[in-house]
Amino acid sequence: MLSRFMTTLFPPDLYDAAHVLLADLQRHALLITTAESCTGGLLVGLLTEVPGSSGMVERGYVTYSNAAKTELLGVPADMISRHGAVSEEVARAMAQGALKRTPAHIAISVTGIAGPDGGSPEKPVGLVYLAVAVHGEEPRVRECRFGNIGRCEIRLSSVRAAIELLRTAVKPGLPHA
Repeated sequence: MLSRFMTTLFPPDLYDAAHVLLADLQRHALLITTAESCTGGLLVGLLTEVPGSSGMVERGYVTYSNAAKTELLGVPADMISRHGAVSEEVARAMAQGALKRTPAHIAISVTGIAGPDGGSPEKPVGLVYLAVAVHGEEPRVRECRFGNIGRCEIRLSSVRAAIELLRTAVKPGLPHA
């Protein structure tokens, strides 16, 4: 946990939540990878803010562009065209692609509209999809509608939701491909 002698870039509650998650990962000897779009690496940045995280954090992908999602994670370009980069389908494919390309046991993806522009009536600013993937299971997807609470708050809220989703996925004996 955050001591009075440490400083962090993140709010103390987020840092503490990351610390607890990483302790769970370490206890179960699990590796994690991230695939981020709207958070731009904030999630993996939070995880690596915790000393000793290198034993649990395998890597992080920042796939802000559609081309990066396709090239680095194998998200089909036609899927992005059909459903949009901010969709349940793309979040799922991002997590699966990250898991497939690493020795990690768990992958989390985040894609959304942080604003202040880019929203539409169907996909408003503050819409975020997260997906967590583990080997041998269907990815779990979570839709968040934070509203237009500001770019910074949408991004931090997305990281907070990702940590919560990850906590539900960590369990002993997760298989590795």
